[in-house]
Amino acid sequence: MSQKPDAATATAPAGIKASDLAKRAEQFGLIIVWLAMIAVFGYLRPETFLTWGNLSTLLGSQAVLVVLTLGLLVPLSANDFDLSIAYTMTLSSMIIAVLNVNYGIGIGWAILAALGAGMLTGLVNGILITYFRIHSLIVTLGVGTFLHGLTLWISDSMTISGVSMTLIDVVIVKRLFGIPLEFYYAILIAFIIWYVLEYTAIGRRILFVGRGREVARLSGINTDRVRIGCLVASGFLGSLAGVLYTGTQGAADPVSGVSFQLPAFAAAFLGSTCIAPGRFNPWGTTVAVYFLVTGITGLVFLGFSSFIQEMFYGGALVIAVTLSQLVRGRQEQQF
Repeated sequence: MSQKPDAATATAPAGIKASDLAKRAEQFGLIIVWLAMIAVFGYLRPETFLTWGNLSTLLGSQAVLVVLTLGLLVPLSANDFDLSIAYTMTLSSMIIAVLNVNYGIGIGWAILAALGAGMLTGLVNGILITYFRIHSLIVTLGVGTFLHGLTLWISDSMTISGVSMTLIDVVIVKRLFGIPLEFYYAILIAFIIWYVLEYTAIGRRILFVGRGREVARLSGINTDRVRIGCLVASGFLGSLAGVLYTGTQGAADPVSGVSFQLPAFAAAFLGSTCIAPGRFNPWGTTVAVYFLVTGITGLVFLGFSSFIQEMFYGGALVIAVTLSQLVRGRQEQQF
């Protein structure tokens, strides 16, 4: 004779299904809100917002911010801040312009010099933080301010234009499906970081160090080496963002790159609430960048003034950190 399942057994599959739905909603909630935002702005301004020209502009124009935020993501995954990354980007951009325009050095060599300067900056940050046991916030803020002064010095506080068209061509002039190549560079970098964090030993060490530095050290991981490596990677990606920024502008500005700092932090923390909730991840970060710029662009199309950008990014940073803490179960941040 067959027996009827009891109430607990009968409700188990439904409970599992509800749990799965909640997990999926948490993973893809930001994407759903992003698509809803696109739909609302598209309905209100279909003649300007829902055009291929606007879409390609959105995707291409934010590639620099995506690369910069991905660079910030690496040390954040190891529980370190890099407040010098936007200054590294600006210095690298200026190095390219000074060497290529003022001294006539080939654009390839100028780019290599800029990338080397970024990696050196990350190495200095890492050594100061790990050897002297100084907090990453203090070190990177001081180094970033020093880099800002250095940028003003080598540029004589002036914008330098006339950078080689070779760089401009491979950044914004050449397109694939109507979208500048810089967008695809950013997606490729996001893929590489995702692969490293998910499928390599060094990636797992980075995440382990980020979750508990002392536990990782007692487990035999050289935490100082991991942290230095993360900061060197951050410096490299910051300088690479400077290369793309120079190619986008065709010039180097000694101050405008600093404005990328707040959006990068806002996108990094907001990205930690989706795709892989609870930790910094490259795909969530990429989605967050375009979510934020979609909101700003839509509001500008609706008639809001340019000041909305500062309000939107500032508010987004506070909300992003709050949501990140909720996902973490309101655990106290140990930076």
